[in-house]
Amino acid sequence: TPVNQSIYDALTVLQHRGQDAAGICTLESNRFRLRKANGLVRDVFEAKHMQRLQGNVGIGHVRYPTAGSSSVSEAQPFYVNSPYGISLAHNGNLTNAADIRETLFEQTKRHVNTTSDSEILLNVLANQLAHSQTYPISPSDIFKAVSEVHEIVKGAYAVVALVIGHGLIAFRDPNG
Repeated sequence: TPVNQSIYDALTVLQHRGQDAAGICTLESNRFRLRKANGLVRDVFEAKHMQRLQGNVGIGHVRYPTAGSSSVSEAQPFYVNSPYGISLAHNGNLTNAADIRETLFEQTKRHVNTTSDSEILLNVLANQLAHSQTYPISPSDIFKAVSEVHEIVKGAYAVVALVIGHGLIAFRDPNG
């Protein structure tokens, strides 16, 4: 069953949590379908956009900016292609984001393109998954990577992510 309308409906109900931007990412045939833009849910997703958001699994986000700017580049979900293809949306605040950004580039050459701590969190998860020695990655590899994210990232966060070849994962900071 296509999930695009269900995510749209959920974001509409959550619109009060963020009016700055909205985004949906779906997964179909190991390919991300992404639409995000500044504005209200009803304005971001026209019929033509919804038709392109094919897939039976997906994530969505409405943005209330607490960190970063209000540029469309800061809208979520974010995605990376390596490793495996990961799309992520997050709510929260990372208290060590600046340090992580610097470390990501210096130690792993991962470039974070925005000021969003969500993109930082995505790159930390991607970097930890890249340490896996198996392909395809196993659920235990994902659990290990999330545990390592908890060791690196400080602050409060709730995360949903799509991992190509696996589907949906969700986690929150260790303090709940």
